[in-house]
Amino acid sequence: MLGVQDFIGYYDWTFEYLRSNYGEAAVHAYWAKPNPHLLRLFSEQGFDGMYQHWRHTLEMEEAGYHLVQTDDYFRIDMPDCPSKGYLIRYGLAAYHDYCEHCIGWIKPLLDATGFVVHHEHNHMGQCYWEMHRADPAISHGETRPEPPPIRGAHDVRL
Repeated sequence: MLGVQDFIGYYDWTFEYLRSNYGEAAVHAYWAKPNPHLLRLFSEQGFDGMYQHWRHTLEMEEAGYHLVQTDDYFRIDMPDCPSKGYLIRYGLAAYHDYCEHCIGWIKPLLDATGFVVHHEHNHMGQCYWEMHRADPAISHGETRPEPPPIRGAHDVRL
């Protein structure tokens, strides 16, 4: 079986292959393919399902991360992304915005399950995602208009 760390370079190359041969829209369409398991998990279990999925996934990827789950939001701060860190360490950079792939698949999934996300990344393996239940007063799928407040010592923006 191909391990996560072995897969990263191929994933980066795949994004660039799709972009150079079929255009940027093809890359975004590739990311946006729904994951039926996660659609069900997030729809049925909300923040608990997000915690279950990302805690397991980030442990398997050996990520540097901090998770926070409250009644109002679910947040991931990642000061040490293993994927982008791998690409940086080995001088790999086929696709111009590798970091965008996370939000590229997460946002459509969250849109479909009634959540919105605020996300930022710095192209150096540091990012955060903060998910909230969609506000019916805000059009479906819109990201939170304002960045969330600083969320303590683990907030990657610090």
